[in-house]
Amino acid sequence: MAAEFCLHCGARLQTQLIAGRERQTCSQCGFILYRNPVPVVGVLVTHNGKILLLKRHEEPLRGFWAPPTGYVEWDESAEQAAVRETFEETGFEIELDGLLGVYSHANTGILFLVYRGRICGGQMQASEESEAIGFFAPDQLPAQPAKHSGTLLDEFFLDVIGKVITNKLVTTLD
Repeated sequence: MAAEFCLHCGARLQTQLIAGRERQTCSQCGFILYRNPVPVVGVLVTHNGKILLLKRHEEPLRGFWAPPTGYVEWDESAEQAAVRETFEETGFEIELDGLLGVYSHANTGILFLVYRGRICGGQMQASEESEAIGFFAPDQLPAQPAKHSGTLLDEFFLDVIGKVITNKLVTTLD
């Protein structure tokens, strides 16, 4: 989605070739609108050899089982966001054990950082974002529903979730 007006002076934006790429620019003040991906975090939490997953109650991927995920807020680091999102969605306080992977795909608008984590407090509690929460052995993961939206973002998230929860690293986290 492209912006129509300059975020600085309100003049109409136009498309120009800058540094070899088409970018929206303002002919009045020179502002260049760069379209950068939004950072999203996810946490693969393991406990007693099992993976913590929640059944998503909201889009994207409503009805799918996934690790806790969410957007990084302006006033926090990616690590702080990972801890916060896990608590908000599951009720568990966690400590991070490092970065598991960084995933991206052109035209999704997302840069997905996935961490490993372990529970250090709290108790399981579903939120408005999660229909259900559970721990699953890597060889007994819950069945996912049939794909329903088919958006590029959903496809990207499903691909990353599949890679993360079936990754051979899962068995070495505890």
